[in-house]
Amino acid sequence: MLHIGCHLSSSRGYLAMGKEAVALQADTFAFFTRNPRGGRAKEIDADDAAAFRAFAAVHDFVKIVAHAPYTMNPCAAKEELRTFARDMMADDLRRMEYTPGNYYNFHPGSHVKQGAEAGIALIASQLNEVLCPEQTTVVLLETMAGKGTEVGRDFAELRAILDAVKLRDKMGVCLDTCHVWDAGYDIAADLDGVLTEFDRVIGLDRLKAIHLNDSLNDCGSHKDRHARIGEGRIGLAALKRVVNHPALCELPFILETPNDLAGYAQEIKMMRS
Repeated sequence: MLHIGCHLSSSRGYLAMGKEAVALQADTFAFFTRNPRGGRAKEIDADDAAAFRAFAAVHDFVKIVAHAPYTMNPCAAKEELRTFARDMMADDLRRMEYTPGNYYNFHPGSHVKQGAEAGIALIASQLNEVLCPEQTTVVLLETMAGKGTEVGRDFAELRAILDAVKLRDKMGVCLDTCHVWDAGYDIAADLDGVLTEFDRVIGLDRLKAIHLNDSLNDCGSHKDRHARIGEGRIGLAALKRVVNHPALCELPFILETPNDLAGYAQEIKMMRS
């Protein structure tokens, strides 16, 4: 069975997101831990979180995927921005324990002309500060398109971060189909080859979730512009192969396409078919 969902608004709480996901025929979903363009987080209602946990068990939800805000940059050039990122991630991971055993996904960050090697070291340093043995959340590095000075533009950069993290059992990877395509990995013509390379460099056991998106750009464009499924350069046929691939088909798939809820419902139905 395909495990698929989309990004939902967390403003009304966990239980509301769960009910919205079920209405869309989804069995997972993603949500921002706080305003994606800001730093403030709404206080979590413990009763709401408990009600969602019970609801999710009844409706056979698989792991949900929280998303860190875009403003979090662990490898920023300015120390105060790195401190802001560290404190935000630490708070998010504390909050994630209201829904234990799920995933927390983040963009590794932009090194801002410090160089990828320096960026990788700073990202790993933050992770080593905030990860703890007691946490139940697995933190996912997201594959990036490689625009500007993004870290994570190829599998080797993600592997370098993972190698420098002490609590490696708390780490994984989220593969974004638009991002890897824009980074130059041709998942339309050679999905098996791309996954073989991922396995060689990182290991498929580290792959925990998929962001399922088409792309408005050609392969290798390094631009990161998502498209609806089948309306971009990757194409429906290729994304069908992604969701049906034996190495991927049991993972949670999250749609991040430019859609409203009705559009997500159509895409979920289409991909389930």
